[in-house]
Amino acid sequence: MSERTPVDVAVGVLVERDAAGREGRFLLTSRPEGKVYAGYWEFPGGKLEAGESVEQALKRELHEELGIQIGAAHPWKVELMDYPHARVRLHFCKVYDWQGEFEMREQQAMAWQSLPVQVQPVLPGTVPVLQWFAAERGHQGPTHHD
Repeated sequence: MSERTPVDVAVGVLVERDAAGREGRFLLTSRPEGKVYAGYWEFPGGKLEAGESVEQALKRELHEELGIQIGAAHPWKVELMDYPHARVRLHFCKVYDWQGEFEMREQQAMAWQSLPVQVQPVLPGTVPVLQWFAAERGHQGPTHHD
């Protein structure tokens, strides 16, 4: 099998914070019909276009998909995932500030979630993020339902 060049993808982990700055619920969206893994839940985002930074791609993608304008993207983790259809390098960024009304422009669904996540199925690339949240938040037990 040939080494596949990973595709760089910017992923937005939108997190609500309380007045004390503690992180709360986070946003998951479903993959729209017609895409690979349609109906699976993931953090929103998309591929970097030529010359774009992760933050620029994230701002563009979240506006295209969700109709919102985001503030700063805080780089968090990078994860390499091998899917049957693609090898992707996921650049996860936490986002705490956004403006505008959420619009599901690809007829996807959205859900604010806490651990353990109630929506299912969860995209394989999403599972590590739930584990990072669990580690940060001291969450014990399963992070999601299969």
